[in-house]
Amino acid sequence: MTVQLPFTQEDPLRFPPALSELIGSGSVHRIRTVVGDEGWLVTDYNLVRTLLSDDRLGRAHPAPETAARAGASALFGGPMGDFDTERTDHARLRRLLQPHFTPGRMRALRPRVEAITEQLIDEMARRTPPVDLNDALALPLPILVICELIGVPYADRADFRAWSEAAGDIRDGARSLEGLGKLYEYGRQLIASKHREPGDDVLSRLCQDEDVSDEEAAVLSMSLLFAGHETTVVQIGMGALGLLANPDQWRALRDDPDLVPNAVDEIMRIPGTSGGGVPRYARTDLEIDGVAVKTGDLVLLDIGAANHDPEVFPDPNRVDVTRRAAHHLSFGHGSHYCIGAPLARIELQAVFSRLPVRFPDMRPAVPLEELTMRQDALTGGLTSLPVTW
Repeated sequence: MTVQLPFTQEDPLRFPPALSELIGSGSVHRIRTVVGDEGWLVTDYNLVRTLLSDDRLGRAHPAPETAARAGASALFGGPMGDFDTERTDHARLRRLLQPHFTPGRMRALRPRVEAITEQLIDEMARRTPPVDLNDALALPLPILVICELIGVPYADRADFRAWSEAAGDIRDGARSLEGLGKLYEYGRQLIASKHREPGDDVLSRLCQDEDVSDEEAAVLSMSLLFAGHETTVVQIGMGALGLLANPDQWRALRDDPDLVPNAVDEIMRIPGTSGGGVPRYARTDLEIDGVAVKTGDLVLLDIGAANHDPEVFPDPNRVDVTRRAAHHLSFGHGSHYCIGAPLARIELQAVFSRLPVRFPDMRPAVPLEELTMRQDALTGGLTSLPVTW
């Protein structure tokens, strides 16, 4: 039987029941994507973890114009890269970006992240509730941090935020392509300005790298801008909701700050998904848990399902800040492990070490069933999170 994506998810805190049933019925499933193309969905934790680093799968396709698509997004909906040089290209990009995300650089950034977090929370505390937590904290914190790191003017946030949201549209391909084009053009303008007035930021350092063309620097920097704020915005909002909907977990963080690292991993693990996954294409014929996959087939590695595998995470739908969930797959695995993971952890730790202490009585200001999710966005997330205290 072919399963149609996405899965219905009426409650943002409840893992889609149909996906839970699918996890229990096997590890590899025939699916039809949101745009009507067929592929395979892998839901088993150990399989997803292994396949994330399997060279028999890739992001490129030998015939990209005929490839099945996971969605309409120009950014992640279909094949990316050159099929013949994909591996070496990926290794080169990792080498180019790694120096900007070293442990030393991230440690040096932590005090600034904490200071920004304190400032935003102070400003939120002065407002009269209810307050939209997304607007007050989840949005501005990652944007401020990534702007400073990359060297993007924070004053431009409304523009690049709009272009990022358009680029991530999984249903409207024309809107996604237009947004991506505007984002890259903005990157080219920034590169030109950094040549004139360099600073101590990623953009300026990319400009000074003789192995990086201006076009490549523009694409790289805008990809970092998109990934560096979009996903963390979602995780802060969904993480706060998960904790606020389970007041005992909110109180546990308030009473024991040592639980914060655990809580961050649980926050990364717990969000449900309406269906989908990390898109890969088979570079050769292969077998996945007894299922024959042909060269060029679309294979979706469902991170959300893997993170809810009951064999790995007992009682997976329960939010538990004492759970040791550092082996979750939300940051990927192996050679595709997210290069910005240390920064995301720093931001999430800054938020959730402070919010429960400053607002011990914080709670959702509307019934949970009134909260809505972004349906067309690649990263999903809440449209708003009104809170009171």
